[in-house]
Amino acid sequence: MALRTVVRRACLSPSAPRTKSIQRWAHAAYESGGTPGIELELTVRIADESEARELNLVYRGQDYVPNVLSFPMNARGSPRTGLLGDIVICPAVAAREAAEQNKSVDAHWSHLVIHGVLHCCGFEHDSDAGAECMESLETRIMAEFGYPDPYTLHDEQ
Repeated sequence: MALRTVVRRACLSPSAPRTKSIQRWAHAAYESGGTPGIELELTVRIADESEARELNLVYRGQDYVPNVLSFPMNARGSPRTGLLGDIVICPAVAAREAAEQNKSVDAHWSHLVIHGVLHCCGFEHDSDAGAECMESLETRIMAEFGYPDPYTLHDEQ
């Protein structure tokens, strides 16, 4: 496996998926957007709302609780250190958004993990072209798991 994913559960949440699911989603995203042949490590931290808010404020200057934060080691990972980066996901926000968007919790978590990994691989959505590329890749990866396009509205599941 080209990506070793370590899942750290800093808070307990019944809505957070199993470690194996998170690892599968991360691996698929890295295989699609990462650098082939380089073995790297990713940490996914499952954090409560206060920790996620604090990290968002300290590292991004934004005072709200995010669904996912990505901390890339550098674009496409660092073969020298063996690190791709870190992702922080707040399960309370993920569950709330899934309900608001009529998505299954697993489908939404899949999207957050894939989105975070792609950011660690150097993808950005701060331009129209970048957003189109990243969203297309996310949609394709999610379809491999049988999940619908995360950027369309969904009927209740």
